Amino acid sequence: MITERNKGFLFAISAYVSWGFIPLYFKALAQISASELLVHRVLWSALFVGCVLFAFKRLPRITQHFRSPKTLFILACSAFFIAVNWVVFIWASNNNHLLDTSLGYYINPLVNVLFGLLFLGEKLRKFQWLAVVIAFSGVALQVITLGKLPLIALTLAFAFGFYGLMRKIVNVGAMEGLFIETLLLMPFVLIYLIFFTEVESFSLARADWNFALLLLAAGPVTSIPLMLFAAGVSRLNYSTIGFIQYLAPTIVLFTAVLWFNEPLVWQKAVTFVCIWTALAIYSIDAYRLSRKYSTTTAPS
Repeated sequence: MITERNKGFLFAISAYVSWGFIPLYFKALAQISASELLVHRVLWSALFVGCVLFAFKRLPRITQHFRSPKTLFILACSAFFIAVNWVVFIWASNNNHLLDTSLGYYINPLVNVLFGLLFLGEKLRKFQWLAVVIAFSGVALQVITLGKLPLIALTLAFAFGFYGLMRKIVNVGAMEGLFIETLLLMPFVLIYLIFFTEVESFSLARADWNFALLLLAAGPVTSIPLMLFAAGVSRLNYSTIGFIQYLAPTIVLFTAVLWFNEPLVWQKAVTFVCIWTALAIYSIDAYRLSRKYSTTTAPS
C-alpha cells in the first residue's frame, strides 16, 4: 500500500523533474520570441487553470480575493515577478544560457534565506550565515574573473525569490493564486499581442498543427508541475522538499553541458562548487534542526 508520504515523494519528484526538463519545451518553440511565448504561457495557463478550478468547483473561491484590495495588490506584485522570471527563463533557454538558469535556481534557496532575514524578521543560524557567505563568494569570484555579473542567474533567483515572498504573505491557494495572477497579466499581454508584435506564432500555428498543439501545451506545461508540487508539499516536511528542489537545476545543468554542449568554463564551475557547498551546509543544518524539533516534540 502506498503511504501518503510515498505519494508526496512521487508528486514532488515529478514536479521538479518536470521543471528540470521544461527548457526542452521552450527550445521546441524557439521560432518565436520570448515575449510572444510569454503571452501564450499566460493565455493558455489562465484557460487551463480556470478549467481545473471549474472542474473541482473551486471557482467561487476566486471572488472573495477580488473583494480584497490588499490581496489583489500583493498578487499583482507576484504576477509581475513571475512574468519577469518566465520571460528571462524562456529567453535564456532559447539563447544557449541554460547554465545561467541552472545557477539561478541553485542560488534561489539562499535568496529566500536572505529575504527571510530582511523582510520577515527571521534569524540566521551560524551555519546559514556560512552558507550565504560561501555562495556570495562564488558569485563574487565569477564577477572578478569574468568581469561581469551573472545577470541572468541573479535575475531569475531574485525574481522568483520576490515571487515566493509575495505568495508567502498572501493567504491564497496555489491554483487560485496562479489563476488570478494570469488574469491580472491578461490585459498587458493582450495589448502587447495586438499592438506590439506581428503575431508570428499564430501564422506558424495555422501552417503547422504540431506547432499549434505545442502552443496550447503552454497551459498544462506551466500548471501541472505546480499542481504536483502543491500535492507533494502538503504530504512532506518542508526540509524534505528543500532537498528535492535541487533536482530541477541539476537536470538543467547536465542537459546544458551534455545535450546542448554549453561550455562550462572554470569560473562558472567554481561558482557552482561554491553554491553546492553552500546548499549542502544549509540543507544539512535545516535537516538537523528538523530532526531535533521532531525529537523534542515527539510524545513520550
